[in-house]
Amino acid sequence: MLKNISPIISPALLKTLAEMGHGDEIIFADAHFPAHSLGPQVIRADGLSVSALLAAIIPLFELDGYADPLVMMAPVAGDSLDTAVEARYRQALFGEKGGPEISRIDRFAFYDRARGAFAIVVTGEMAKYGNILLKKGVTPLA
Repeated sequence: MLKNISPIISPALLKTLAEMGHGDEIIFADAHFPAHSLGPQVIRADGLSVSALLAAIIPLFELDGYADPLVMMAPVAGDSLDTAVEARYRQALFGEKGGPEISRIDRFAFYDRARGAFAIVVTGEMAKYGNILLKKGVTPLA
């Protein structure tokens, strides 16, 4: 175990985060997401919520400051969206500080982005439309 790194971050996830470069994207997916059929490397985080993982990784992960760094799936026409999911993710990422907006794209556009992602982390998240894409930025010098 490493100091100051959450124990819920698996070695595979920590390695993946370290290997990502600026502009690379990672998806934290709900338990229903078709990750294994989309192509990029898949990391399993069964039993963990997306918000717990977001809170654990955000101290280690710089979000892109030049492009939309956060993207979620928009609901399918006629379907409802639980706004508490986005609020929970924003709280995990930024606390009370705010942060960039989360943009929404349609389901198939999200799948296309997932195909090009650096990795997909499949969680135990059960929330409908509980997938979020993070775009990595440049880590600032201390």
